[in-house]
Amino acid sequence: MSPFSPFAAKLAVIPVNEHTVGVRGVTTHFWQYGQPDASKTIVMIHGFRGDHHGLEPIVAELGGDVRVIIPDLPGFGASDALPGVSDIQAYSLWLQDFYAAVTVPSAHPHSVILGHSFGSIVVAAALAGGLPAHQAVLINPIAVNALKGPNGFMTRLAVLYYKAAAVLPEKAGFALLKNTAIVRIMSVTMAKTKDPELRTWIHEQHDSYFSDFVSRASVLEAFETSVNNDVNQFVDAINARKDPVAFLLLVADRDDITALPEQKALASRLTGARLEVVKGVGHLVHYEAPDFAAHNIRSFLGLPPRQATSATTRTP
Repeated sequence: MSPFSPFAAKLAVIPVNEHTVGVRGVTTHFWQYGQPDASKTIVMIHGFRGDHHGLEPIVAELGGDVRVIIPDLPGFGASDALPGVSDIQAYSLWLQDFYAAVTVPSAHPHSVILGHSFGSIVVAAALAGGLPAHQAVLINPIAVNALKGPNGFMTRLAVLYYKAAAVLPEKAGFALLKNTAIVRIMSVTMAKTKDPELRTWIHEQHDSYFSDFVSRASVLEAFETSVNNDVNQFVDAINARKDPVAFLLLVADRDDITALPEQKALASRLTGARLEVVKGVGHLVHYEAPDFAAHNIRSFLGLPPRQATSATTRTP
C-alpha cells in the first residue's frame, strides 16, 4: 500500500506474508494478514480488474486479531491465468479449490468467505457449488445484471470499449485496455467522496493496479463473466444447501452498479441475510468506507468492536 494511503499506518502494524499455492494447475499468489492462529479466518475475493491491494483498507480497519487471506484472482495481479476459458464456472471451481487449500478445517474451523463486486459473483457461484463456508460477506454485490443498474449507460459504453479492445490487433487492444485516460474516467465516475486527499489516493490506486493483468484474454473474459452473471442467479442453489450460509450484505446508497432497491431485494431472497447500508458512498466501499465495512464484519463474526465508528452517518 502506498505510504500516502490514509490506511498505511494501521496496515503497517499488521503482520503480512506473501505465499503461493498451486490451484487447478496454475500458481495463485495470496497474502496472509494478521495472526496465523487467530480464531477467525476471512478469505477475501477482490473485484474486476483489481488485485489484493484493493481490500487492504478493510484489513487495516479490521485489525490484526483476524486472519485474512487475499488472493489475486487468476489472470490478475501476480497470479497466473487459468487454462482455457475463464468463465463463471472456472472461477467458481478455482475458488472452491483455493479455499480448501488455505482453510484446513482442523486448523481454521471458523473460516468466512467475502467477495467485493465481481468477487461477490464468484463467491456466490462457489457457495452454490458447495464451498463449505457457513458465513459469507458480500460488499457492493452485483445483485442484478450490470446493464440494468443505475448507470446502465456507462456499462453499455464499457461493453463497447471491451468489444473494441477484443477486435483490435493484440498490441493496440492491449494499449486500449491500459489507457490511462479511460482508467481515470472510470475512477472519477465511481468515487463519491468529496475529500480531495482520499479522491487523489483512490485515483492513484486505480492508476497503479487497475491495469495489472496477465493478458488481454484474461481481462476480456473476466469482463464478459461480470456482465453476464449476477449473485441473484445463485440464490436458489445457496438457499437449498443442507448447511445454511449466514450472509452479511454491505451496500451503499449511491452505488452506480447496483441500486439500493435491488440490493434490498437480494437480501430478502437470501435466507436470514443481514443488510447494512452506508450513506454517501458508491461502489467503492472498500476505499471510501472501510471502517464501516470492518465494524460490521467484526459484529457479524461476534468479535468486539475495535473502536466506535460513525460511518453509517456519512453525508454525500
